[in-house]
Amino acid sequence: MIAYSVTVPKEYGYVILAATSTFFLNFWHGTRVGLFRRAAEIPYPHPYATAEQISSASPDKKQAMYLFNCAQRAHGNYLENHPSMVIAMLVSGLQYPRTAAVLGAAWAVFRIIYAVGYTRADKQEGKGRLAGSGFWLAQLAAFGLAGWVGVQMIMGQA
Repeated sequence: MIAYSVTVPKEYGYVILAATSTFFLNFWHGTRVGLFRRAAEIPYPHPYATAEQISSASPDKKQAMYLFNCAQRAHGNYLENHPSMVIAMLVSGLQYPRTAAVLGAAWAVFRIIYAVGYTRADKQEGKGRLAGSGFWLAQLAAFGLAGWVGVQMIMGQA
């Protein structure tokens, strides 16, 4: 059996900063959802405007409800992907701290573009979110890099 000790590289601070930025990004998402909720007049604890609410609303209110649903969905998608991305950054950063930090920063920037695009009033069916789809590339790269760190550990190269 090979025993490992983990030595954290000096540059790991970049990884920690990239991961920490995602916590603030989550707060930003929640704040945006709250603003869209207020504009749509959707009371708590309702997570979305229902089809019935939207169909009986005025045209302006329909738009506000639609955008609230889009903001809520963007936040939901963020929450679905956040834990695995942060774990991938923290693991891959043990061996490749700068690369992990860059992937994390790119992921966060693309997540902002995704959320803002999703709530563009001029883009129907949430198609504005596609401008931020690059987060998938950063996320998949981080997943692969974390896996590669595991392989290197098994092979005794890490």
